[in-house]
Amino acid sequence: MITSVLVANRGEIACRVVRTCRELGVRTVAVHSDADENALHARVADAAVRLPGAAPADTYLRGDLIVKAALAAGADAVHPGYGFLSENAGFARAVQDAGLVWIGPPPEAIEAMASKTRAKELMGTEPLREVTEADLPVLVKAAAGGGGRGMRVVRRLADLDAELAAARAEAASAFGDGEVFVEPYVENGRHVEVQILADTHGTVWALGTRDCSLQRRHQKVIEETPAPGLTEELTGELHTLAVRAARAVGYAGAGTVEFLVAGDRAHFLEMNTRLQVEHPVTEAVFGLDLVAEQIRLAEGHALADEPPRARGHAVEARLYAEDPAQDWAPQTGLLHRLAVPEGVRLDTGYSDGDDIGVHYDPMIAKVIAHAPTRAEAVRKLASALERAAIHGPVTNRDLLVRSLRHEEFAEGRMDTGFYDRHLSGLTAPAPDPYAPLAAALADAHGRSRFGGWRNLPSQPQVKRYAVAGEEHEVRYRHTRDGLAADGVRVVHADAGLVILDVDGVRRRFEVGRYGDRVYVGATALTTLPRFPDPTTQHAPGSLLAPMPGTVVRIADGLTEGAAVRAGEPLLWLEAMKMRHRITAPATGTVSALHATPGQRVEVGALLAVVESRAP
Repeated sequence: MITSVLVANRGEIACRVVRTCRELGVRTVAVHSDADENALHARVADAAVRLPGAAPADTYLRGDLIVKAALAAGADAVHPGYGFLSENAGFARAVQDAGLVWIGPPPEAIEAMASKTRAKELMGTEPLREVTEADLPVLVKAAAGGGGRGMRVVRRLADLDAELAAARAEAASAFGDGEVFVEPYVENGRHVEVQILADTHGTVWALGTRDCSLQRRHQKVIEETPAPGLTEELTGELHTLAVRAARAVGYAGAGTVEFLVAGDRAHFLEMNTRLQVEHPVTEAVFGLDLVAEQIRLAEGHALADEPPRARGHAVEARLYAEDPAQDWAPQTGLLHRLAVPEGVRLDTGYSDGDDIGVHYDPMIAKVIAHAPTRAEAVRKLASALERAAIHGPVTNRDLLVRSLRHEEFAEGRMDTGFYDRHLSGLTAPAPDPYAPLAAALADAHGRSRFGGWRNLPSQPQVKRYAVAGEEHEVRYRHTRDGLAADGVRVVHADAGLVILDVDGVRRRFEVGRYGDRVYVGATALTTLPRFPDPTTQHAPGSLLAPMPGTVVRIADGLTEGAAVRAGEPLLWLEAMKMRHRITAPATGTVSALHATPGQRVEVGALLAVVESRAP
């Protein structure tokens, strides 16, 4: 009987495992890097152990330190979560060799399936050994992990060597293993997967299907179960293949078999020998706690002959601290507030006041809705996200809401090329036109008691805000009857709530202010100074760091005076285990180059200047 579990992970999944353990009466031990000393997962566990001597980005890859922490804290089992060492057979063996229970599949099964190359051979498909023009486009993938790390689509043979090198570096940073392989890239297929549970007594469950087609940079954004629009025959085939894969390697525990579906054909992608990020949708539909099932299976319990019946539909959206309109650039900073309406599930590794740092994946939370039908679940999730209070760094919240309400998604016609086709429309700014006025009135409420009203008519008060890259100026007045503005009637205004009557329609605006940052509903605004400081302006063509990170590469031959083309990659930043290209804003000449390989930079740091050349 397991009594104490060390969670060899961080963030959302660590908090989620702790929650189930607490419900089961099992003690928990967290591990943390120095950067995560005050992270939520370290605070909610019964005990926490610092992992010493490693850089923050590599801490959770130190299996030797994690095993020592488990023994020191008196844990009798280890749960790996997802990512990091969750699919590392050597780590699983080290846990078992230390006399601890491994809450996961046998190391031999991990070994057989965690390497994507060996898994494909086992399932009767093989990666490409040599790539020719006829094979294009192809996909470069990391052999030892997922989550989009180490993945690149290559459409030109001339780009293959550079993309292989970049993928190897990214995979080594994320998983401690730089092995990659190449396979054909199926354009506009659907990413469909099957959740499995297997015990050590010969029973394997196939728990429905999940559609994970909405992806950016090969990382999933929205997932759902069951996958819409599949025929019974295709669903049956996917279940059969998933069970066959599990039996082929003597699998036990929770796992996922992933496929690319094109038309009525299923192409095996890989088997993830761990819990998936998107497991909550399966839990909602089948009424299961998959972490609890993992613990029961690790204790040797048997599954029932048949899995529970599926009920309804569930959809999950991943809320990221990132800017989809700026090439998905990750964002950092203080998360002042995170609150979603009742009726949906929130899985997160953050609480109000936590800092979103530079070292790890920028996912803030997962929001999950369950309802009797797909349409109801999608509507419920979109509404919850729209009404959520998310005060902090820029997020993909608006993108999620618009994606869920997009006609193509609503009709179940999405595929992995969804964002390639629709990103510009989904990220077009659409702030609430009354948000700047509401922000100004909320601010004015705190000042009105100091004598804003005058007996004689005077000039209106003026406030300026930046919203979605544009400046907005609003005017209001202090009157005998309170605050007033042209075109609307101010029903109520205080620091946290403004109510306006707009053409007979009463509208409520919840307001949050943190320094010069103001949040009005789902609209984020920045208060602009009355007299802007001209010294803060950068020259045209300046390339500023879009995120904190490390300069890992400068383009070959790039020096001051070099000629560049618009869109040409000039340098690469690594942040949150991903590499991000910084491209030339225009065709011209590099007049200044401030970045150097290995340099740490903060948001807004000047990297280079490109002087535009007239056409």
